[in-house]
Amino acid sequence: MRHLLSASDLDRDAAVAILDTAAQMAATQSREIKKLPTLRGRTVVNLFFEDSTRTRISFEAAAKRLSADVINFAAKGSSVSKGESLKDTALTLQAMGADAVVVRHHASGAPHRLAHAGWVDAAVVNAGDGTHQHPTQALLDAFTLRRHLVRTADEPEGVGRDLTGTHVAIVGDVLHSRVARSNVALLTTLGARVTLVAPPTLVPVGVEAWPCAVSYHLDEVIADQQPDAIMMLRVQRERMGGSGEQAAGSARHGATGFFPSPLEYTRTFGLDARRLRMLPEHAIVLHPGPMNRGLEISADAADSDRAVIVEQVANGVAVRMAVLYLLLAGERETWG
Repeated sequence: MRHLLSASDLDRDAAVAILDTAAQMAATQSREIKKLPTLRGRTVVNLFFEDSTRTRISFEAAAKRLSADVINFAAKGSSVSKGESLKDTALTLQAMGADAVVVRHHASGAPHRLAHAGWVDAAVVNAGDGTHQHPTQALLDAFTLRRHLVRTADEPEGVGRDLTGTHVAIVGDVLHSRVARSNVALLTTLGARVTLVAPPTLVPVGVEAWPCAVSYHLDEVIADQQPDAIMMLRVQRERMGGSGEQAAGSARHGATGFFPSPLEYTRTFGLDARRLRMLPEHAIVLHPGPMNRGLEISADAADSDRAVIVEQVANGVAVRMAVLYLLLAGERETWG
């Protein structure tokens, strides 16, 4: 593969190869000098049409630790805000000699268009497009799951293994979540069983065709199915009608049209101390961030020993190092 656009593009061997490479990258980050010379002389452009702090910084850190030159291009304050098209922006990046373009865009399919329209020769990495895909988030989630749930004496991080036999519950705003879509695709490719849990109003049309189970009752899933991991999704207030502060304000007051009130949502689908105690002892809690504390997750759950949310951020750097390395310096034909 020349690009990473969707978690669905990865077969089992390709996904495991990325996770194994990420494990090697993570090992280098415990050294006093974390930087590797692998991508010296290469240029990575972070092209973000949507606000993002942790994803952009994670990709920037990953590229810099591989010794690549990094250009951060934000739509706000740039020619894009003056009406420049994606094509014209891409042609500008091509002229600058970009080797890889990490793109986040509000329109689903924009990274695919960038990769296949012939505007750039660079490798394209999807850092989130609309409500469609976020493949590196799914990879870092899988990497985190494998480190905690797939462990043997001689393979402390489950190297070379997939997630066969594990059960992951993904809970919350599935409708607006590219993280949910990406994780369902990747986790099932890696052999995990996935259950989506959400109110009916936050379940996408056509979800019955997804390779997962669907439930509308969180307590039943936890008590009866005893998942190995529970991933809480952010309630995406900004995508629930209106825009900007108007949408956020509406959601705070429960006027989203998707659930009666924040209190009702928390009571039915939030992860709190009671539900945390219902989970198996080995189960872990994930969240893609940023968290709405007190809405989809309580402070007790977010700050508990079960939560690996901060670790996900650290693992994201290693996973993105692996992706950039394999696209720009590795053997691309091993990607499936």
